[in-house]
Amino acid sequence: MAPRLQLEKAAWRWAETVRPEEVSQEHIETAYRIWLEPCIRGVCRRNCKGNPNCLVGIGEHIWLGEIDENSFHNIDDPNCERRKKNSFVGLTNLGATCYVNTFLQVWFLNLELRQALYLCPSTCSDYMMGDGIQEEKDYEPQTICEHLQYLFALLQNSNRRYIDPSGFVKALGLDTGQQQDAQEFSKLFMSLLEDTLSKQKNPDVRNIVQQQFCGEYAYVTVCNQCGRESKLLSKFYELELNIQGHKQLTDCISEFLKEEKLEGDNRYFCENCQSKQNATRKIRLLSLPCTLNLQLMRFVFDRQTGHKKKLNTYIGFSEILDMEPYVEHKAEPSKSQTRKPKCGKGTHCSRNAYMLVYRLQAQEKPNTTIQVPAFLQELVDRDNSKFEEWCIEMAEMRKQSVDKGKAKHEEVKELYQRLPAGAEPYEFVSLEWLQKWLDESTPTKPIDNHACLCSHDKLHPDKISIMKRISEYAADIFYSRYGGGPRLTVKALCKECVVERCRVLRLKNQLNEDYKTVNNLLKATVKGNDGFWVGKSSLRSWRQLALEQLDEQDGDADQSSGKMNGNTLNKDESKEERKEEEEELNFNEDILCPHGELCISENERRLVSKEAWSKLQQYFPKAPEFPSYKECCSQCKILEREGEENEALHKMIANEQKTSLPNLFQDKNRPCLSNWPEDTDVLYIVSQFFVEEWRKFVRKPTRCSPVSSVGNSALLCPHGGLMFTFASMTKEDSKLIALIWPSEWQMIQKLFVVDHVIKIMRTEGGDANLSETQYISEPKLCPECREGLLCQQQRDLREYTQATIYVHKVVDNKKVMKDSAPELNVSSSETEEDKEEAKPDGEKDPDFNQSNGGTKRQKISHQNYIAYQKQVIRRSMRHRKVRGEKALLVSANQTLKELKIQIMHAFSVAPFDQNLSIDGKILSDDCATLGTLGVIPESVILLKADEPIADYAAMDDVMQVCMPEEGFKGTGLLGH
Repeated sequence: MAPRLQLEKAAWRWAETVRPEEVSQEHIETAYRIWLEPCIRGVCRRNCKGNPNCLVGIGEHIWLGEIDENSFHNIDDPNCERRKKNSFVGLTNLGATCYVNTFLQVWFLNLELRQALYLCPSTCSDYMMGDGIQEEKDYEPQTICEHLQYLFALLQNSNRRYIDPSGFVKALGLDTGQQQDAQEFSKLFMSLLEDTLSKQKNPDVRNIVQQQFCGEYAYVTVCNQCGRESKLLSKFYELELNIQGHKQLTDCISEFLKEEKLEGDNRYFCENCQSKQNATRKIRLLSLPCTLNLQLMRFVFDRQTGHKKKLNTYIGFSEILDMEPYVEHKAEPSKSQTRKPKCGKGTHCSRNAYMLVYRLQAQEKPNTTIQVPAFLQELVDRDNSKFEEWCIEMAEMRKQSVDKGKAKHEEVKELYQRLPAGAEPYEFVSLEWLQKWLDESTPTKPIDNHACLCSHDKLHPDKISIMKRISEYAADIFYSRYGGGPRLTVKALCKECVVERCRVLRLKNQLNEDYKTVNNLLKATVKGNDGFWVGKSSLRSWRQLALEQLDEQDGDADQSSGKMNGNTLNKDESKEERKEEEEELNFNEDILCPHGELCISENERRLVSKEAWSKLQQYFPKAPEFPSYKECCSQCKILEREGEENEALHKMIANEQKTSLPNLFQDKNRPCLSNWPEDTDVLYIVSQFFVEEWRKFVRKPTRCSPVSSVGNSALLCPHGGLMFTFASMTKEDSKLIALIWPSEWQMIQKLFVVDHVIKIMRTEGGDANLSETQYISEPKLCPECREGLLCQQQRDLREYTQATIYVHKVVDNKKVMKDSAPELNVSSSETEEDKEEAKPDGEKDPDFNQSNGGTKRQKISHQNYIAYQKQVIRRSMRHRKVRGEKALLVSANQTLKELKIQIMHAFSVAPFDQNLSIDGKILSDDCATLGTLGVIPESVILLKADEPIADYAAMDDVMQVCMPEEGFKGTGLLGH
């Protein structure tokens, strides 16, 4: 098949010589590519681009030939879920619960523990009704023992290959997505189980945990002086063995039992000698439990990182462990521990094993048959019945899917051979629908050809590449079985679209010649009033504009035919492109003024001859037309004169105000409340915002609007009272106000409209008891509104989200630690003042409305003032990040503990080694939120780290566990 561009040209080559009014049916069918030859399977390897007669590679390959029945469904054989004969039942891993499943299997295989749990009384009697179990109600164990009973019964007699332990995990309150310490889980659960069973009356049940898992050893200390031996007996449920530096399990046990010398400062106080003496201390095993749990201590804590580290050391161990050399029997001497333990049948070597469980070899063969209690067996039987029902249901679904697949296979084999139209009557069907018909994974929906229709409700010629021409016979069967529409027969070929396309193509072919003609015409000088005004920008790009206009209909065709069958243009992208095109100026609209008339700027336009305009009009018939005698827009002329006058006026006003208030403009010789000037008893107040806006205008009078009024109402409450105290105006509120000398105030009253006069007066106390200087404001302070403002400010500072704070680490030598996580820095080098200066001209604060006309003002409310003050507070609080600080994004409702975790990732300091403070206040309550602790946006928190000293040698082959651990806090394991 020819390339797409050649195919496109071949389909429309006739349009070069045929005028639009001469288009015939033969031309129409050629445009719809009906003349193209169909492709042959085996010869054509993939579907041809843009050929409606190519029916190869549309998904038919999976149906042709012999098909495996299993391809008709995605349902696994339910018998694969069935337990095999003489095999164990598995447990489902719920995410990160493999450690739970491991111990459940270990405990299940402990026959004595299983038997004892079966003997526990159960609340299942409440669940029973009459002679059986309530059918409409699922059994829900109420206690940990009942969960274990039910799980063990299922593990023993279930027909399933694996069972779900989620009820047990949920009862313990475990997080299925969090990996936990298996050894800690074993300890806590054994403790919980022992505590639960201790309330049972049956001693075989009550004491089962101690009987199976509890051993005894003694801490033995021997005085070197007198030989006195003291013992401290202790029970154990597991032995914790250090594996560092060892290769064999027996070596780990030997180290656990090795003798320790007590010398020097660590000497032992001997009761017999009544003084401190050198001594030896060791652990002596007295008795071993029936089930011996050996914990291999693979995880050690690294104080430098605040994480646990895993030792990946290989440890060898045997299947049979001879513990006789290590145990002191009653009435027998202790055997030497230097003797090597015997090896059993086989040995293993692992770098991941963290717990080994050994069972005591009994002299008598244990009873391996444990009878499941009747009530539990009835529950298991019911679950097995449900499983069998599920197997039958899945098998039936598989059979139905296979039957449907076979029927579809026969349909495809029958119809695909009849799809090609040839010379017989034909119809067009959407390629997308044909592909879905051949897709075995989705049900076939009714045919929908609406996306391929033109504005005349016929088949769009540009959509032919995403359509397929099929025989009328096949189309009849499709519509009878699946419905849909509209049906696109030979009558659906759109003559109107073909004729329009023909006209466009002829213009495109003519465009290059016309471009040369227009260029030559533009060289001639236009005389008299015969010319026309054309925008210079339009003249520079008129050929491109003409091409885009002519290609507007071809665009969709190029995009659709340029894809493989079934890959259509993204609708959202197409809409976005059209929206951008609509926003662009059309030809000659670049000389339109805002009023739709000829613009006044002659630099943007030029005169062209009548002949040149005539050629341009062929391509842009709707372009605005301006003969050379056309007058410019009268409104724009008036506005231009007014603008020139306004600029001159603004410059004059700015110069006058700058001359009248030189010190205020240059910010020189300003009064200060904290150091009241001696030569005056009165100072006036305006908002700092007014001063800043006025200075902007004076600096750039042609780019800014004049400030005509002083909006002091923003500094007052709704009752007309002042919102500041004298003390606050000397400290935190000093950046919100500007102090004015009396002489300057007189000039301000002349130059601006003042809504409210605010002043501070100094008076000497007349009373003998009041000799101190007093400062009185006019208007007076409104205490209620002042208090409300402060409360609102505090709420705002404590209700932030995603705000920036800074953490500064301080070390003993006062040097700041080098940055270790620069990607966390979110601060900007651009100051807030720079951003304010970069605002577009004319952008004003809505609370001040200092416009240049009249004295009308927006009513200022208390909320408006708060909004204004927030803006200035943000500007004044802006913190410039210094070297060694890290910027963190926080929210007011997050806890101090969560912040410490962020700091840990940023500075590699463990939370328990962090000493945090803000403004001299220690932050210690991990559960408190940042808002309640007074941490506000732009705060700087000091971090002082407790630098640990390494207390262990460097470890070989270690792997770091990176996330901080919560352990089993909040679970049912700690509830007892």
